[in-house]
Amino acid sequence: MPQSIFVFDFGSNEEAAQQARHKIDSWKQGFRLGNKMLLKFERTESAEGEASAEPEAKAQAKGKTAAKKAKLKGEKAENNGGNVRLLLRLNFSDHEKLTYQRWIDRIPTEEPFKSAGPQSVHTGDPEFPKTVELFDSLD
Repeated sequence: MPQSIFVFDFGSNEEAAQQARHKIDSWKQGFRLGNKMLLKFERTESAEGEASAEPEAKAQAKGKTAAKKAKLKGEKAENNGGNVRLLLRLNFSDHEKLTYQRWIDRIPTEEPFKSAGPQSVHTGDPEFPKTVELFDSLD
């Protein structure tokens, strides 16, 4: 059974990751793919996101304008702090090889995915078991 996992690293761009999720959901519904395309997110937090909470608490003690400035800085730190990776598993049966190949060719060329640096891991690749384990461990 042909199986591949695409890994897209959106960095801190949560909006692009959500656009990609929306596009995959519309493909699943429009082409009646069901469980042939499974999508999971891997989010990691950086130390900058945790450190942004302290200045906000200090600024609230100083006054409203300082609190607003700290809140804006905190939002920027949240956008820059976390790393979002999208893992997409394609799982087609043996008689759907042509459809499988068309999706392999199409997905990395679409807009939200093109800018995310697509990386594909296929069944025979040495890192495939590690990637499948990561995919299965995500919620």
